[in-house]
Amino acid sequence: MGGILVLAAVNHQVAGAFWLLVTYGIGAGLPLLAIAYGGRVLSKRILNLRSIPSQTFLSKTFHWINIISLILMIGSGLQIYNANPVFGGRAGWHFPDFLLLGGWLAGGRNWHFAAMWLFSLNLLWYGIYIFVTRRWQRRFADRGDLKALQVSQNPKRKNYAWHRVVYTAIVPVLLLAILSGLSMYKPAQLHWLSGLFGNWQTLRTVHFITVPTVILFTIAHSLLALKVGSIRLIKSMFL
Repeated sequence: MGGILVLAAVNHQVAGAFWLLVTYGIGAGLPLLAIAYGGRVLSKRILNLRSIPSQTFLSKTFHWINIISLILMIGSGLQIYNANPVFGGRAGWHFPDFLLLGGWLAGGRNWHFAAMWLFSLNLLWYGIYIFVTRRWQRRFADRGDLKALQVSQNPKRKNYAWHRVVYTAIVPVLLLAILSGLSMYKPAQLHWLSGLFGNWQTLRTVHFITVPTVILFTIAHSLLALKVGSIRLIKSMFL
């Protein structure tokens, strides 16, 4: 900058000195602006990262395995359903081929029973995990949640209570799905269990109804999670 001022004073090249000053200002200012703006963006990202709820690796693994096994079981289950529809018999309504997995009845059964073990064992180890780590105290509904639904004026507290109630209510549905599935998997060996459902048609109907129930739970669980912790909570469960 000093050289530019000397040029203007000695050689009287004011116009040239002016444009040199402009060029100098731009050249020096742009990096400073870039540093300032970049620092601001970086600080915002750091703050956002800090505000994202953290989930353990085991929790993320559970959710991923759960989603994958459910997709496999639903696709293969619909393949089994189409072989002999629960409602209407062989002349009943059939699901479209793009929703099916397995190609035919035996293929659907193989996929379904394989995914069943993956799903069941995943639930088992996660249940042990939340019991040992005492996370069940924050996962399942208690009297405080029921009271909040009745008298609380705080919308966030009510959403949180509903989230825990729904999370708790799905447990017996999942157990019913597994027990009814095992009853159809080994009806002779588990005759005492399959006998609790009365007859084969009732057993199939109960097992089939658990599927849309689980799907509705997944939707409600996700929507309530969005209300409780926004999209950041959803991301923290998988990323």
